[in-house]
Amino acid sequence: MLQGIRVIEIEGLGPAPFAAMMLADLGADVICVHRKGHNAGLMPPHPIIDRGKRSIMLDLKSAADVETLLQLVESADALLEGFRPGVMERLGLGPAACHVRNPDLIYGRMTGWGQDSPLAQTAGHDLNYTALSGALWYDATPGTPPQPPATLVGDIGGGALYLVAGILAALVKRGNAHDDSPSGCVVDAAIYDGSAHMMNLLMTLQQAGQFATPRGASLLDGPHWSRCYLCADGGHISVQCLEPQFYAEFLSRLDLDEDAQFAQQHDKRLWPVLAARLTGIFATQTRDYWADLFDGSDACVAPVLPPEEAVTHPMNTRRTWIMADNGLQAAPAPRFSGQDDWTAPPAPERGEHTAQILADLKQRRR
Repeated sequence: MLQGIRVIEIEGLGPAPFAAMMLADLGADVICVHRKGHNAGLMPPHPIIDRGKRSIMLDLKSAADVETLLQLVESADALLEGFRPGVMERLGLGPAACHVRNPDLIYGRMTGWGQDSPLAQTAGHDLNYTALSGALWYDATPGTPPQPPATLVGDIGGGALYLVAGILAALVKRGNAHDDSPSGCVVDAAIYDGSAHMMNLLMTLQQAGQFATPRGASLLDGPHWSRCYLCADGGHISVQCLEPQFYAEFLSRLDLDEDAQFAQQHDKRLWPVLAARLTGIFATQTRDYWADLFDGSDACVAPVLPPEEAVTHPMNTRRTWIMADNGLQAAPAPRFSGQDDWTAPPAPERGEHTAQILADLKQRRR
């Protein structure tokens, strides 16, 4: 889908490299600028998030290598970086310097707190950004501390995916331009902003009186029918049968359809009592027993699987999870009609394409 689009990625950690991987998955030519003599975060030799990219090694503290990067910028459609505000400017590679070389460049910036905020220069991580944005508040059952899936709500959901959305929107805008005026822009993607934005579905439910600030009293964070339960073998089963017809199916499968307490699905006073009863019920059998009992039903129950088991589940006939040379990984999403079957492209050696990229650059500048 993005064939012919060239993206320069400045090596970093977390959401920016993930965003660059997603653009490569979509067909873009992504050139990752790996730093000489440095392996950010002690990454493995062929990290999954580098799949499908090309790699050049540059020392961005070297004036000659900074000039090389600026020459690469001249033919790029987008650049992605994930440093604290001001770092790229100090290297001579900020948006102003890059737009001198390429006025149409889309300059993507990924931070936790944004380019201009009271905390812009303050360190933080996924959990901190989502905590302060409000996105972490409901992410636990009553009486337990909030704890979202590692990096998914912040770094990936509120960060990388919003950066990709911004890059794609800017590409569309540039493609729709009707004159020759510069169409470059800066995309300021902040995990704080994106994770807050993802709350808008829940805020819509709050408008309808279905969500409240006290944890455990809202539609999705308190009910017995919206949580995970421990099973006899140490596995877990997920339950989220919100709609009445799905809740009825859930009760029927458990032979609880004649139970007077369980019949009162939305009585908040009963939620702790019914959750305790279900805790006892699910603890009597293994995870796979319950998975089999609910398999194929509309009860909205599913086993909680680690990726190593998800790859063997019948749902994986979609080949969502695949085993490649550099390990288990998820295939690109979303999918498009007419798309060929996907196989994982290799992740490059650090600097593997340096000579090739420099030769192409020299050829273009003749």
